[in-house]
Parts: sequence; structure tokens; C-alpha cells
Amino acid sequence: MDAWKLALAGDPVSAFGGVLICNREIDLETAEEINKLFCEIILAPGYKNNALEVLKSKKNRIILLEKSFDFPAKQFRSALNGVLVQDKDLKVEVEGDLKTVTLTSPSEQEIKDLLFANKIVKHTKSNTIVLVKNGQLLASGVGQTSRVDALKQAIEKAASFGFDLSGAVMASDAFFPFADSVEIAHKAGISAVIQPGGSVKDQESINYCNNNNVSMVFTGIRHFKH
Repeated sequence: MDAWKLALAGDPVSAFGGVLICNREIDLETAEEINKLFCEIILAPGYKNNALEVLKSKKNRIILLEKSFDFPAKQFRSALNGVLVQDKDLKVEVEGDLKTVTLTSPSEQEIKDLLFANKIVKHTKSNTIVLVKNGQLLASGVGQTSRVDALKQAIEKAASFGFDLSGAVMASDAFFPFADSVEIAHKAGISAVIQPGGSVKDQESINYCNNNNVSMVFTGIRHFKH
């Protein structure tokens, strides 16, 4: 139930009428909390009997049971006069993949948060920025034409939900071409950043972090979802 409450707090507005996917069996206590929100579809690997009865009480709700499935390694997208075929993004970064590029290194908790934020970034439409603190998604800015706009959107959403960004971390799905995003994030309270790196102006962002006691790590992998 704690995971449900923390996840819901990350965007209680967008959650209304949405699809809920769980990675563990839903118990009675969690089902009662879920039932307080209008949720159209629920998918989980299992349900306690009493929990299932609670979830069934909502009319027209679709309740699904998760099954194991081997997804194909290729993805197909329709295009004008053809089809785009690409390898599926199967990479999930671990601590050993991170390269600290600043004088300040992220703390143990920040590393956990950076990796968690990076997982969310991977599955979010670009341009995207994700803000995380203590294992909780605080806000994300998604599908923007500018990375700065995505960051400002995330900061504004976090504030509207009552979150304090002091000590939070930021993940970006692609590199920062300028130091402006890092500066905006730092002034909002962000203390650590994860990004792919690879811009010809990477050093500008690194220099800003070094001058303001912010840690930054590179992954070398660009999760750029369209």
C-alpha cells in the first residue's frame, strides 16, 4: 500500500481514470485504497480473494491477470510508404554503468534515486525530465519540444503537488546542449543529475555543477523515446 500511495502522489490528477499496473499481488488494504480513485483497468500478477471482491465492486472496471511473456527484440513502426524496424531498448543501467564526471560524487541514496529516475526516463516520451527523491517520483515533464520546457513543467508540477525538491535528483533522456537546464534544476533544489552525455558542450554543464556542488553522472546510453 505504501508503494501505491507514493506512486499516486507523483501525479494524483493524471491518475484519474487511468490504467494501474502492479508488479506484485494486490492485498485487501491496497485494494481499498485503489477503490477510492476512479481506475478503469487494473493489471497485476495476482489478487487476494477479498481484494478481488473489493475491486470488482466498481462497475465496468476491467481486471486483468499478468502472465509471463517473451517480448520480441525488434520493434515495428508504420511510416510513410514503409515500416521502421528497430532494436528494442533493453538496456537497464546499474551502478557500475555510471561515470561520475563532477568533483562531487552522488551519495548512496542519490545513486539509487538516479537509477530509478533513469528507468522512468527510458519509458517516457522525449523530451523528458524526471525528478525523484527517496525512491519516489515527484514529477516529470514529458513530450516537450524543449528540454528546458520539460524541466520547467516538472518543477511546476512538483510544486503544485506540494513536494520539496531540495535534495532531489534529475534524470534526462538525452544530453544537455547547454548548462541552462542544470542551472534551473540546481536553483530548484536538485543535488544530483543523470544524463547520457555526448554533447560537444558537456563541459559547460559539468563546470556549472562543479561550481555549485552538484554531482553529475553520465550513462553513455541515450534512451530517446518517440
